[in-house]
Amino acid sequence: MKFTGKNVLVTGSSRGIGAEIAKSLAGFGLKVWVNYRSGEAEANAVKEAIVAASGEAEVIGFDVSDEAAFVAAVKSIVTADGELAYLVNNAGITNDKLAMRMKSEDFMSVIDANLKSTFIGCREAVKVMSKKRFGSVVNIASIVGETGNAGQTNYAASKGGTIAMTKSFAMEAAPRGIRFNNITPGFIATEMTSVLKDEVKDAFTAKIPLARFGNPSEVAEATAFLLSDHASYITGETLKVNGGMLM
Repeated sequence: MKFTGKNVLVTGSSRGIGAEIAKSLAGFGLKVWVNYRSGEAEANAVKEAIVAASGEAEVIGFDVSDEAAFVAAVKSIVTADGELAYLVNNAGITNDKLAMRMKSEDFMSVIDANLKSTFIGCREAVKVMSKKRFGSVVNIASIVGETGNAGQTNYAASKGGTIAMTKSFAMEAAPRGIRFNNITPGFIATEMTSVLKDEVKDAFTAKIPLARFGNPSEVAEATAFLLSDHASYITGETLKVNGGMLM
């Protein structure tokens, strides 16, 4: 794929889908900034894998829900590289429980980590990308943000909010040559889903027309496409990567 810019920040990229996105983008020639909050060893392992494959990467640790830390990180990247051409807001958490048992702090912890952090990243991206009137941002939302899910009112709100917010950013940033899009993964084979019981996995698989969980690489390739020049006329859109579970 073709990329006009030279670097990308991928939040929450020390493991799972984020790590696969980082490796995929490095494979297309981008310098990748691998972000972590607590998994420094895992982030360094991602960097080592990228370098071993002849790619370029740096590790940058900060909590995406910490506004000052996020702003400082973006400034550091621009100071080092002269630009931030691409951003993937991938970092996020879950804190599942039924709504009637969910405390306000349980709700807000997920909103802060998922939605607020994505807002901060998008806002800072517009600021720095506007200087070159070029840039592309992909926000990793979720099928749950489109359908809702019992026990995940906080997570659904954070991801549904991300989808709506991305459209607003796309409208505001389009005159500056900056694009914003969403990816909404369905059930993807990661550490998070590996702990599910077989009967639970079977129940979910039965609802997926392609009859399997997705692979992190399939989310990564879709993300790379939306960031790339090949998607230069796509903005404000949501690409579903869910095996047909929601059409």
